[in-house]
Amino acid sequence: MKDLIKIKFEIKSHDGPGRLGKIENKETPILLNKKDYKIAPNEGSSYNIQREIAEKNVKNTISKSKKAIESENPCEIAVIQGSKYIDLRIECLKELEKLGYNAFIIANGDDLLLHPRELVEMIVSLRENISPNNLLLFTFAEPSFIPFLSYLGIDGFFNDSADYYSYLNVLMTPTKSYDLNEYGLYDNMSREEIAIYNENTLDLVLREVRAHMKNRSLRNLVEERAASNPQNMTALRILDKNYQEYLLKNTHLY
Repeated sequence: MKDLIKIKFEIKSHDGPGRLGKIENKETPILLNKKDYKIAPNEGSSYNIQREIAEKNVKNTISKSKKAIESENPCEIAVIQGSKYIDLRIECLKELEKLGYNAFIIANGDDLLLHPRELVEMIVSLRENISPNNLLLFTFAEPSFIPFLSYLGIDGFFNDSADYYSYLNVLMTPTKSYDLNEYGLYDNMSREEIAIYNENTLDLVLREVRAHMKNRSLRNLVEERAASNPQNMTALRILDKNYQEYLLKNTHLY
């Protein structure tokens, strides 16, 4: 089996479960471009499907990810499949770790954002089962959710949501996404201009997250953003109610 091209990652400090670190001299949580990385082939599926189908997709994802290691063009990132079944997600993660991968995309991120309880349970479960030196990555995160997801332990986000929302004529801000067909914030913005604006918003939010981590005040930012989004607030309340031990594990006591 060939050696994988692993992403070099170093943890510098914690703020709660959130991790301030470095990927090749760039600070995390980080905004990534999928074009810069090779993602292992996998078998995706809808979030809410029958368990038998999800089991098959996990098996095929592991098989494809293993074959990718043997190829002439090895991959750096694997994808955790398993739909809504947390035990299947953990199984997929552990098998991918055994193959040598150290960076993982959580599939169906956009669906998880619509299910706060499952979102929290999924990320906490993965974070508790993954090696602390490995990366968890999230796709299609809205800016208002990024502080919370970083607080949960997500290390990186992809900029694909910036382009995706530009096709929908949606402008992303740190607290809310605006449909420009309904809210006339700017006149005659091109799709390319919206995409650039959206990516700048994602970059700004992650700069905020890292700055608050350094000041050990990420929780303050999380609560502030939760107040602007009902789903965000619901997720935070579920986290506080059901996962106090997880939160306290890496929280500094004064």
